[in-house]
Amino acid sequence: MTVPFVYPSTPHQRRHGPHGYVDHASYRPWLRDEFSFRCVYCLLREQWARHGSFGIDHFLAVALHPDKASDYDNLLYACGTCNAVKGHRILPDPLQVLTNGSVQVLPDGSINATNKDAAQLIEVLGLDSDPSREFRMLWIGIVALAAKHDPNLHKMLMGFPSDLPNLARLRPPGGNMRPKGVAESCYLRKQMGNLPQTY
Repeated sequence: MTVPFVYPSTPHQRRHGPHGYVDHASYRPWLRDEFSFRCVYCLLREQWARHGSFGIDHFLAVALHPDKASDYDNLLYACGTCNAVKGHRILPDPLQVLTNGSVQVLPDGSINATNKDAAQLIEVLGLDSDPSREFRMLWIGIVALAAKHDPNLHKMLMGFPSDLPNLARLRPPGGNMRPKGVAESCYLRKQMGNLPQTY
């Protein structure tokens, strides 16, 4: 059974490198694929939330670093709650810190950190607050029940969204610094028949 809340096993290395969009919202399809259609902070999945619940987070806030407003490598995919709580705060880089080796979600929904940077992120973003623990425990239970009693529902809950972006059709104004990543995109992997049903 696929576990709902497991952070990446290694620090995230960006696959995509679109460049040149003036409006940072144009990076959205790239970021959705980059971060597997879930919040980089709390791992909330698109399939579990209402449409429009996700946005683009500037790791270095635009108010402090206006030159980074449309820099793809400064952009993260985050749920509205984590994005709002983070705000302009300067925090450890979640791509380096939030890994399975430093952060683990327990069956009761609580979240443990093994280093101070991960602990800081969890504390500031409220990832181990009572509501966050209850939310995770609820989804852990729902996914477990679906896996046992309704395999099709389990695939819907733990699979990829139906509207995978076709990045091969996109033409960033400034080109793509990492063009090989397009071949690794979920849309093309699905076309080739090698995208897993759940993740």
